[in-house]
Amino acid sequence: MATARASQSEPAAAAAPAAPADHTALRLEHFLPYQLNVVASLVSQALSRVYVQRHRIGVPEWRVLVALGQHHAMTAKAIGAQTHMHKTKVSRAVAILERRKLVVRRSNRSDMRESFLSLSASGRAMYEELAPHALEFAKRLTEILSPADREAFDRAVKKLTERSAELVAEAARDNAEA
Repeated sequence: MATARASQSEPAAAAAPAAPADHTALRLEHFLPYQLNVVASLVSQALSRVYVQRHRIGVPEWRVLVALGQHHAMTAKAIGAQTHMHKTKVSRAVAILERRKLVVRRSNRSDMRESFLSLSASGRAMYEELAPHALEFAKRLTEILSPADREAFDRAVKKLTERSAELVAEAARDNAEA
């Protein structure tokens, strides 16, 4: 009887999926895209304390504010390209900043479909108040790296950014051909 029961349970055990071999398993914690996402998420959460607590703006609004603080006047399309944000996210962020009178819009006379965006006086004041805090945050974040490690990190980020852009373009070409 014991053997009959054992043989009855064997098919159930055989149906269970086998665990993948260690050398082929994708381990999330060692997967570079995941690692980069975790770092970006944690840094963003920590940095957001600088602008959320002081001015109650979110990440997209922060990015638009900084882009305009750096470049003075830009189109929404240019902001999207620089910040790598989708056009709808840029549009919502701009609308929020406009309602708060932090951003002003000026029509492009040569192309009425687009506008030039810039910081208002209060938007510029917010940018100038936040920028030193953001720079101090970045300094605190990287102070654990030696100068040589920081240089190596900067080179690696540049190479990974360039390669990622190549892979995005490659995927776009593949999708266009399909």
